[in-house]
Amino acid sequence: MMGLHDVWFTGTATAALTAALVAGTPAATAHAAQQCTPPPLPGKVVDVKLTDTTAGPMRVTVTPAEVPAGAVSFRTSNTGTVAHELVVLPLAKGQVIGKRQVGSDARVSETGSLGEASRNCGEGKGAGIAPGSTGWVTLKLHPGRYELVCNFPGHYASGMHTAFDVTK
Repeated sequence: MMGLHDVWFTGTATAALTAALVAGTPAATAHAAQQCTPPPLPGKVVDVKLTDTTAGPMRVTVTPAEVPAGAVSFRTSNTGTVAHELVVLPLAKGQVIGKRQVGSDARVSETGSLGEASRNCGEGKGAGIAPGSTGWVTLKLHPGRYELVCNFPGHYASGMHTAFDVTK
């Protein structure tokens, strides 16, 4: 189990995040990493890196940050020190990235989620992507703005979110 001193978080540390770290929930516990090479993925492939470091904030980075509508495969690598996930959430017109309400469980609502990559060396939903591992998900996306987030307790509030745009 990791101690509170093992990971540096930006923002205000919440009681829920502290409890998650102490309790060893998936947000704080490193699952056994599996090195893998994803199979050929359909559609436009988007590389997502989920990271946390002792020298900087938690973050989600995405390349490219804009793709045309249609099949989009998110190839998601965890380059951090704790388990992470990628959840794809649509943004309503006028909604701002990083401003979703965080609940008492230190997570944002996943209502309207289009899918997630949270399985070690696999597609779709799982218990989290371990440090050093990769997961993926393929979704049919329509034109619009999306927010890509890690929704483990405390991670969104610590900066694990980014914008993603889909064009016509």
